[in-house]
Amino acid sequence: MTSETIISIFLGIGLAASVGFRIFLPLFALSLASYFNVWELNESWQWIGSMAALITFGVATLFELFAYFIPFVDNLLDSFAVPLAAIAGTAVMVSTVADLDPLVTWSLAIIAGGGTATAIKGAGATGRLASTVSTGGVGNPVVSTVETGTAIVVTTASIFFPILAAVLVIIILFIIFRVYYMLRPRKK
Repeated sequence: MTSETIISIFLGIGLAASVGFRIFLPLFALSLASYFNVWELNESWQWIGSMAALITFGVATLFELFAYFIPFVDNLLDSFAVPLAAIAGTAVMVSTVADLDPLVTWSLAIIAGGGTATAIKGAGATGRLASTVSTGGVGNPVVSTVETGTAIVVTTASIFFPILAAVLVIIILFIIFRVYYMLRPRKK
């Protein structure tokens, strides 16, 4: 396995984690990176760098960012976003991984890409629902701001510093599982 392959895996995992916070923001960033030749995508995924994809992902990103600041609409979006995160996480992983056998690429994409995105999106949706219940939705914009900020940081790190992004993903997943462990019901 070459260093290029390892870096491309880190890029994919970082973007998949970002998808767990915002579906379209990492796709838009990947589209920008491809359009401006910062990252070269797999041959069958070159369309992500097209002007049409750039505009589509840009509009979808703006819609998603603003919609998550509307209490109760954000919970409705989460109901759609959890399954979409698995698909988008898998897609960003497949589009970025270089020089691997297709079976390995797709297996890695489904497990690492889709799994990471789904774990983060599921935890975020649960957190937002808890915020809605405990604050009547008033605290939801704070949750959305933190998620959007995290998505921006991890996406930027993924594109420019993929190894740092992989470390951030490990930290994020550790925090999510730690919080889950602390909040889960105890057996008596």
